[in-house]
Amino acid sequence: MSGMAKTCRSKDPAFATARQQGHLDLSNPSLSEAGVVNTAPAMPPRRPLRRRNKRLKAWLPYLLVAPAVLYLMLITLYPGVFAILQSFHAVKFGPWNFIGFDNYTRLLGDYQFWGALWNTLVIGSISLVLQCCIALTLAFYAYRDPWVQGWRIIFLIPMLFMPSAVAFIYKLSFLDARVFSDLLIRLGLIDSNLAIQSSVWMSRSLLIFADVWQWTPFLFIIFVAALQGQDEEVEEAARLDGASWYSIFFNISLPLMKPVIAVALILRGIDITTMFANVFIVTKGGPAFGTETISYFIYRTGFKFFNFGYASAASVIMLIITIIIAQLVVKRVFVSARS
Repeated sequence: MSGMAKTCRSKDPAFATARQQGHLDLSNPSLSEAGVVNTAPAMPPRRPLRRRNKRLKAWLPYLLVAPAVLYLMLITLYPGVFAILQSFHAVKFGPWNFIGFDNYTRLLGDYQFWGALWNTLVIGSISLVLQCCIALTLAFYAYRDPWVQGWRIIFLIPMLFMPSAVAFIYKLSFLDARVFSDLLIRLGLIDSNLAIQSSVWMSRSLLIFADVWQWTPFLFIIFVAALQGQDEEVEEAARLDGASWYSIFFNISLPLMKPVIAVALILRGIDITTMFANVFIVTKGGPAFGTETISYFIYRTGFKFFNFGYASAASVIMLIITIIIAQLVVKRVFVSARS
């Protein structure tokens, strides 16, 4: 009887149509035996688990980096936008008063701002050139000499001190306790104490000397790493051709280091533009604003005269100048290195 029912259902056109369209559920034995056709639509297939795992793997790096990115945006992007908005207002302790570009036009005619910019350029350029030359010389003798390699950590000691501690050390040695002047007097080189605070160039030299002493190891580390990362086979081939160490360094190693030197100098140059601890502790911007850098000018304008909008405009201008100079240096160096 059941076989006859199955034969009749198989010949039924409705049964055949439902079976072709997938509306017939033959997995239920009770329905198939009773001859009942399930006309309900079939359940859609579930999304494979592999797709979910692929999406999770694709988004996982972004999720892991997201907290750090948000933190950096809060401590860098937000203060920058805040300073730009503040530069268009007259801000002291009351409400913000919109004044447009008045702060910027005042800066263009402020001789103290241009003097601070000039002092930053002079002190920074001299310090940067000295640091680069000394670091290259030390790296040249350190990256191959096995005896110097063992004592390489000694070159890094000045960088481990806090900038404020270094500034206090130099202030005590050259100004307050006059240790350096007393040593020169005992050696018979001078007759009286050096009047460093009354000379602009001596005060600038003191700031340059302190900055060179502390931050030359930073460039030294980068240059040594760049020299050790170069292909030794090139140097070996030049040495077999009879080239000396000096010719190999100046004709092979140094040209290959141009991009590394450019990046290192840009990093130090940006850091020098924010020189504040040495100026604040050692010279206070004197004598006669001769050592006042742009960072100290911004500090004095904002936290001594409480003209926050004017100080923000100065910081924005300094940021624009720094970005333009860094972009020009990077573009020129990397284009010449590719060609």
